[in-house]
Amino acid sequence: MEFFSKKSDSSLFIFGSHNKKRPHNLIIGRMFDYHVLDMIELGIEKFNGLRDFKNSKSAEGSKPMLIFAGDLFDLDNDHKRLKNLLIDFFRGPTVPNVRLGGLEIVLHFAAFGGKIFMRSYKVLLKKSGCRTPRIELEEMGPSFNFVLRRTHLASDDLYKKSLKQPKALKAKKKKNISQDVFGTTYGRIHMEKQDLGKLQTRKMKGLKRRKGEIKVVPDEAESSPKKAKEQ
Repeated sequence: MEFFSKKSDSSLFIFGSHNKKRPHNLIIGRMFDYHVLDMIELGIEKFNGLRDFKNSKSAEGSKPMLIFAGDLFDLDNDHKRLKNLLIDFFRGPTVPNVRLGGLEIVLHFAAFGGKIFMRSYKVLLKKSGCRTPRIELEEMGPSFNFVLRRTHLASDDLYKKSLKQPKALKAKKKKNISQDVFGTTYGRIHMEKQDLGKLQTRKMKGLKRRKGEIKVVPDEAESSPKKAKEQ
């Protein structure tokens, strides 16, 4: 399994089997550095496919919204890891923006009574008389009733190590750069106070001083008008 994971550069895998001891068995897992990190075995007790629901389906490639219900997903360690694994499986590619019309699928996972119920819904946008549409959910399949059988989980240290993001992938924060609600980029420039007396201006013949011309200081002219008159 690790060989094929490295060969195909795949970090997630799923394996289905059926035998007398473990009927309708499903194993999902993931890799870290091309070695098995987590594996969770689920038993399928009930299944309804897409053909069992006679309604319209969502478009292929739609990004689903994931909902997890039940205290076990927050309290039990196995269910916590299963929740994290399911998010890796169904979250899809990372995108900066999603339009409202593109939110078509809801995947709902509920943990109750030692079982895990998975339901798939299509989002219907109805007229509401205002700008925000009214939302309705219509089950479109597939649906599963799982039971948690066996787990093979990584240690806490290895799990924390797998969560570390490489420095090369971290977005560097750009100082003094901001954007407004319309996406326009603004930059702030910090400059020292300029001395206008040393400012280089364009040289013109009319501004040149003639020989023998005496420079008059404004302060001295105001303080001693007689002296300025004599000059």
